[in-house]
Amino acid sequence: MHYLTPLQASEEPYSAEQLASLRADAEAIIARYPQKRSALLPMLHLVQSVDSFVSGRGVDLCAEMLDLTRAEVSGVATFYTQYKRHPNGEYTVGVCTNTLCAVMGGDQIFAEVSEHLGIGHDETTPDGKITLESVECNAACDFAPVVMANWEFFDNQTPESTKAMVDDLRAGKPVAPTRGASRVCSFKQVSRMLAGFPDGLAHEGVGAGPASLEGLKLAKERGWEAPPSAREDDSDADTIQDTDTDAQDTTSDAEPETGEEHSSAQQPGADKEKDA
Repeated sequence: MHYLTPLQASEEPYSAEQLASLRADAEAIIARYPQKRSALLPMLHLVQSVDSFVSGRGVDLCAEMLDLTRAEVSGVATFYTQYKRHPNGEYTVGVCTNTLCAVMGGDQIFAEVSEHLGIGHDETTPDGKITLESVECNAACDFAPVVMANWEFFDNQTPESTKAMVDDLRAGKPVAPTRGASRVCSFKQVSRMLAGFPDGLAHEGVGAGPASLEGLKLAKERGWEAPPSAREDDSDADTIQDTDTDAQDTTSDAEPETGEEHSSAQQPGADKEKDA
């Protein structure tokens, strides 16, 4: 199958209704920034909320509204992995295969889910429901192995639990992550939220679970405190140095003036002699 990339123009332009809606949302995004080009990242998410990837027509729209070249827009779109270069599935399922998750079973999860779905990394199921990814780190190593569905956490996973999760997503059943939001939203819905438009799910659930807080709990129980940082030591030294400098300045102010003016002041008749 041939996919359009951000470097290729789309053959089909936005409809009048789509274009009007996109322009209105883009103007709202641009208004948040002192320089319009700073709005590029959220605008690319906005494009994905409509196209499910950064399309050629989306690149054209961003370039036009932000006074950028297509090359500048495409350069950013192809740098960050959250921006997709071809149509993405309704749900992106990312299996962490970085070191800790891998040794805890992440590699096995990816292998079995890949076989279960019949797709590999960055490929999408024929029904357009699931895009599978092998990702570097989900920043939740204390819950390894971790899987994410549209960037919602599924902690302490197994091949069986992950396969059950993707089956439920494909079947259209409501799926709740381990922590955070009450449900997994679609890729387009999440993209719109990342563009800066609230989805109403903020502050649901907890972001940090017991495993993340265990170290803090243990430190409080045992009265452990972090040693002073090097920055604090440097700050103390700067304070001492500033005090010494102030003392020197005070001493300097008390000393008599030197130089030509001082010499004249010590010889009251000097100016009269010069006049004579």
